[in-house]
Amino acid sequence: MTVEEFKKKYGIIGKSKEINDLVDITMQVAGSDISILIYGESGVGKEVFAKAIHGFSNRADKPLVSVNCGAIPEGLLESELFGHKKGSFTGAVESRKGYFEIADGGTLFLDEIAEMPLTTQVRLLRAIETKEFMKIGAETVTKVDLRIIAATNKDLQYEVEAKRFREDLYFRLKAVTLSLPPLRKRKGDIEELTRFLINNYSAENNIEPPLITNDALDLLRNYDWPGNIRELKNAVESATALNRDGVLNAQDFFPLIKLNQINNENRNLPIYLKKSPEEVDRELLYRALFEIKKDIMEIKDLIYHQQMDVAANNNENINEVASLDQVEKEAIINALDHSRGNKRNAAKMLKISERTLYRKIKEYGL
Repeated sequence: MTVEEFKKKYGIIGKSKEINDLVDITMQVAGSDISILIYGESGVGKEVFAKAIHGFSNRADKPLVSVNCGAIPEGLLESELFGHKKGSFTGAVESRKGYFEIADGGTLFLDEIAEMPLTTQVRLLRAIETKEFMKIGAETVTKVDLRIIAATNKDLQYEVEAKRFREDLYFRLKAVTLSLPPLRKRKGDIEELTRFLINNYSAENNIEPPLITNDALDLLRNYDWPGNIRELKNAVESATALNRDGVLNAQDFFPLIKLNQINNENRNLPIYLKKSPEEVDRELLYRALFEIKKDIMEIKDLIYHQQMDVAANNNENINEVASLDQVEKEAIINALDHSRGNKRNAAKMLKISERTLYRKIKEYGL
């Protein structure tokens, strides 16, 4: 199978050297049982590569079980991974298989591995090395034969140095490391990704795919995409869903991206002289819009801090000052509203882990 055939089969979009090199390595290691660590920022497509590795392996006819280690509350994680016997703890009304046992013969994909508690990391390391484990409350071991693929958006070497991740587990997982580049490092793939996402969304929703103009593609290429492919997907699908005239222009994307995050190093560069007058005017317009959006956000920030200063200096209504718990609860409610209930996105807005968000939601009864 060629690199292009592999990409087509497993839904990997892009023709950049970075992607082709990654696919080449993936094809080389997929056939073995070696552990693989996939590193990359949130939204770069780590699960896509995990599925491709499993699909191209000798275990393709067995299950691929994906586990988000950051989304499972700490107290339940070991039970979820290894299973439990009936009556082994309060609420264990029946015996249950864990993900290790469910994935027997196949592949276990541990996403957000850096969020796993240290106590669980000890059991995980032993289960990987011995290919056996004990369910919670069990008296005998369960043997399994599976492959481990782990993924993280954190620097595990740094996490090891900070004593938040076990060094022995880190070395066990990183037998092969695939580092997926962020979208800003492969901007040559943005047009292909955009057209694929438009066509895919249109097919799923049985609509005619809209055309996309060059000025829209220029805008998308000039944006840094901090949320990577996931953010691009959301922007393209939203623009397609809201489109009425069958043509996607730059203005269709303005409300969907954070214009103030456009790459600063491009903002004040001289204009390339060989561009047409229309292209020059378009670039000047974009830059003006970026600067206006930046000024608006700075003004909002200034007003907010002025209001906070007034509140801090006003001692007449001291009893009306909200407690920290109230502020925290309101912040969580607002984040959940803005993310339409998507807890992963809400956690990112709040800059906390999903596990912490789940705990806070339970604590405040939300």
